[in-house]
Amino acid sequence: MDSRMEWARSRDKLILAIKDLGFPEELGEQIARQLGSPKAMDRMMSYLYNVKPVSAELIVDEMLAICSDIDRWREKKASEEANAKYNEILNHGLSDGEI
Repeated sequence: MDSRMEWARSRDKLILAIKDLGFPEELGEQIARQLGSPKAMDRMMSYLYNVKPVSAELIVDEMLAICSDIDRWREKKASEEANAKYNEILNHGLSDGEI
């Protein structure tokens, strides 16, 4: 499936889930935009279906928690990559032209 189509499908499902809980469509649109990926939106939908939050604040809090988890994961991966490169330099040294 095309990534744009997948994103649009996830966005539409998220908006519908938020509307079904009685919140405005605009909240769903903003949440989807902030989450950014279908996987993050699916995680939010799981929260919505299981918890059935009663306030927009709870929905926004969960969105922020998901975004924070994603940021931590990205930082961890960047750190692991930098560490792997550093270890390679320690083990094999710098070749000519690198620095």
